[in-house]
Amino acid sequence: MQTAETYRQHIQEAAAFVKEKLNDLQPSIGLILGSGLGDLGNEVEQSTIIPYAEIPHFPASTVAGHAGQFVIGTLEGQTVIVMQGRFHYYEGYTMQQVVLPVYVMKQLGVEQLVITNAAGGMNPSFQPGNLMLITDHLNMTGDHPLIGPNHPELGQRFPDMSAAYCPKAVELASQISDEIEGLTVQQGLYAGITGPAYLTPAELTMLAKLGGDAVGMSTVPEVIAASHADLRVLGISCITDMAIGEELEPLTHEQVVAVANETKPKFMKLVRAYLARSTERT
Repeated sequence: MQTAETYRQHIQEAAAFVKEKLNDLQPSIGLILGSGLGDLGNEVEQSTIIPYAEIPHFPASTVAGHAGQFVIGTLEGQTVIVMQGRFHYYEGYTMQQVVLPVYVMKQLGVEQLVITNAAGGMNPSFQPGNLMLITDHLNMTGDHPLIGPNHPELGQRFPDMSAAYCPKAVELASQISDEIEGLTVQQGLYAGITGPAYLTPAELTMLAKLGGDAVGMSTVPEVIAASHADLRVLGISCITDMAIGEELEPLTHEQVVAVANETKPKFMKLVRAYLARSTERT
């Protein structure tokens, strides 16, 4: 395991590399876009694109539907840095590698994160194509990005997680969703697993009994790191399939991406409206 000082240096070197490309732009909002949802990054205006492969100490994004690059510019009047694709624990990276971009964005001046994902719906009242505002999570990965030495410049040793998903951000996004015709937005608890296999019926039944409304293979590590770095978080899941143990049907990643693509216009409309009003109550 690398030392806390080495990890901090890696964050600083990656942030310094990105900052040199920004021409004095200072993003205040970061967006992490999940499977099939990356097209929002293409709508960023006056954009600078930085492939992850060019950034010191960054892993490579290997999952279909993840472009693997930062897009920095303006969107709805906000200066944003968008992750088109993220890193996953199941790709073989450490938790510290998975959350490295969160700390880099903090170093660049980001104060708020909008974190999205594709997820399976475990709540029977959900339907594929719904969006879910995340109100809390279950970390079912068996690991944690803050295990190991802590560097005080990154955050306190024991960060509070009582409001990891900013209640005011959830309230604002919910209000905005009510104003968008044809948009169905749920709220619920996200269960984060390691993947890469989809779960068995028994595992899904267990998670539902624990209170899970949706299940996915990302987000939880990044939100933990965001709490550590004192960043406000809005989490949004795109429900791409129903993951109910008693009614489970075969599923492929291609199906997940296909539903995410179909839902993309509604998702983009919600996020853009949220960005335009994100200073109201957050």
